Amino acid sequence: MIQRIQTVYLFLGALLAAVLPFIFSLWSDANGKEVMAAAQPFYLFAFLGSAALSLVAIFLFKNRQLQTVINRLHIILNFILLGVFVYRSLTVSGDEALSEKGIGMLIPICSIVFLVLANRAIREDELLVKSADRLR
Repeated sequence: MIQRIQTVYLFLGALLAAVLPFIFSLWSDANGKEVMAAAQPFYLFAFLGSAALSLVAIFLFKNRQLQTVINRLHIILNFILLGVFVYRSLTVSGDEALSEKGIGMLIPICSIVFLVLANRAIREDELLVKSADRLR
């Protein structure tokens, strides 16, 4: 059902991916200008896609296996986004050697944590349903 704990975890993950990239900067360049996710189309689509996957997974509460698969794909998307952030931070050009990483680069990590917690809660629900079927 929709009032389960995994719904809370998925909603928090969607909230992180949809709102925080517009509040916190991803990094600041050598001039001190903060780069937001809205200014970079790839990051914008990745964060909004991440939020959309979380919202889709919330409404798949009747099909727990599909919900788990969607969450795993979502985790992979967040790892790809995190890899792009790490790659970008390690391969900055010479003039941007003084750039600072923003807190926005940690959003995929927090989202992954909430997705893992949601998958754990889904698995516990599945085990509970299987044990109730065994008693019949």
